[in-house]
Amino acid sequence: MATVTKEFTEHEVPTELQRPAHRDLPRLENGDRLTRAEFERRYDAMPDLKKAELIEGVVYVGSPVSHEHHGKPHFHLISWLGQYWTATPVVEGGDNSSLRLDLDNMPQPDAFLYLLPELGGQARIAPDECIENAPELVAEVAPSSVSYDLHDKLHVYRRNGVREYVVWRVRDQAVDWFVLREGRYERLPSGDGGIFRSEVFPGLWLDPAALIRGDRAGVARAVQQGLASPEHAAFVARLQTPAQPGA
Repeated sequence: MATVTKEFTEHEVPTELQRPAHRDLPRLENGDRLTRAEFERRYDAMPDLKKAELIEGVVYVGSPVSHEHHGKPHFHLISWLGQYWTATPVVEGGDNSSLRLDLDNMPQPDAFLYLLPELGGQARIAPDECIENAPELVAEVAPSSVSYDLHDKLHVYRRNGVREYVVWRVRDQAVDWFVLREGRYERLPSGDGGIFRSEVFPGLWLDPAALIRGDRAGVARAVQQGLASPEHAAFVARLQTPAQPGA
């Protein structure tokens, strides 16, 4: 009995036999210049890739990172923000999530904190579960002052409305905290005892010296003092109280 071979036109090929188009996409490479849409398509086609960012239309692909100069500081930043998140039910946070900011930028920050959208926060969760728009606070671990975190990426966050930007320069043993005022970043002055006090998230306090030297008790002490402050209590109470009609 003769074997009959069915031939399909391009538009008749059954779905289960079609080859996903993304398999033919070039891999992301450092220095590629792409639109955000093309960047997303290529990123989605590389499920094995853990981190890639689009900054001012240029691709930055993550490479193996040092534990001492990135992994451990990253963990300490997350731990600091996590203490605030635990006691502040009106906020959410994230770690290494991609942010859709504008047509040329899709960074993947080390950590961030945002006000819930239903309470007036800037960020939104898209139907595909990506984050759109800028969170209120972003934190990055950077090697030094020459890192793109303090140059191109800083300008991207400023332009897109990240209200506070924290950068831990590990090799420089310094922490920078920028606050967005009238479209420009200004350095947040430290208060008594050298403590940074967030203007956007009342009660979010940081002892940078303790963070840098790995003094976990000192970091925790500053956090707890901030959480016990009247400003933090008022912040949570205000946002948890339903708005009155016409207010």
